[in-house]
Amino acid sequence: MLPTFVTLVAVIVLATLLPLLRCTGWWIRDLDFPRLQLAILSLTVLVGQFVFLDWRDSSFHLLLVANVACLAYQAWWIIPYTRAYPHEVKNAVVGGTNRQFRILTANVLMPNRNAEGLIALIRQHQPDIFVTLETNMWWQEKLDVLEEDYPHALKCPLENLYGMHVYSRLPLKDSAIQFLVEDDIPSIHTLVILPSGNKVRMHFLHPTPPSPTEHMESTQRDAELLVVAKSVAEAGLETPVIVAGDLNDVAWSTTTRLFRKISGLLDPRIGRGMFNTFHAGFWFARWPLDHLFHSEHFTLSHIERLPYFGSDHFPMLIELSYDSARGADQEGLVADEEDHALADEKIAAEDVEVSDVHEPQA
Repeated sequence: MLPTFVTLVAVIVLATLLPLLRCTGWWIRDLDFPRLQLAILSLTVLVGQFVFLDWRDSSFHLLLVANVACLAYQAWWIIPYTRAYPHEVKNAVVGGTNRQFRILTANVLMPNRNAEGLIALIRQHQPDIFVTLETNMWWQEKLDVLEEDYPHALKCPLENLYGMHVYSRLPLKDSAIQFLVEDDIPSIHTLVILPSGNKVRMHFLHPTPPSPTEHMESTQRDAELLVVAKSVAEAGLETPVIVAGDLNDVAWSTTTRLFRKISGLLDPRIGRGMFNTFHAGFWFARWPLDHLFHSEHFTLSHIERLPYFGSDHFPMLIELSYDSARGADQEGLVADEEDHALADEKIAAEDVEVSDVHEPQA
């Protein structure tokens, strides 16, 4: 049994250490994803060591130390996305409904033809804004039946799995559809007017992932996330901000963590759960790929992963309450000089600048 455990621990150690490299290769960066699965494997192997190996053998102790170290390291990344961790965003208090609003985000999987399933979820949960990803002209024609209830819309139908649509009950101002890093990968930037009159800058993103079928490296994804993060920070957080979408990165990755540091935005999942949205078809291989980050102006009324409707992603529903007084002392991650230097390096790897990002004006 010893060779089996040596092999298993070696795999765990390798999968734990490789993401520490700043290499942008897809086969390195994708190891950021299965931290929960690696932690479960590590714990299972740990139990097996005590059951099947002789604890008096020196090799037992070497394997034990290596395995426990890996388990502790993986747990450090994922525990914030459990209820064992304090909330980063406060629960909302009961207040005026004119300061509360719901956002539903859904990666529809372009070939999926169950538009009625998504439309039913939208009608059931009545979001004020819903954002769809991977939507082409077929999906646009299906979703347009909702325009009577959602008269404000921004539409970018594409046939490349990166189409994007925003439908809103609330007025949208100073909007722009941009192609920041890649000529065929859009992002949407707009100013939303709440019923209370408060204005919220919103950025909706869907960068390409590092994978053998898309890009061999993560440079395009990283640059888009971080150039928006720096734009948000440089524009100032006096005006409320929300960034949402399928970021093709997990909540606990080094890049998403860097995004949070640079932007100063908060993650409402911290202390509440992982809300794994992809892959909807495989319960054992799911990760939180669909995100919503916001400034300290908001507290959380509700967060929910919605049911399956035929896509490889589950939709997400988040209800926020605009309460700048209650949210004033909410704190997220803070960037240091090394973080800023790393972000600048990743942005410089692509032909994009902070000034390219449209910041809707209040």
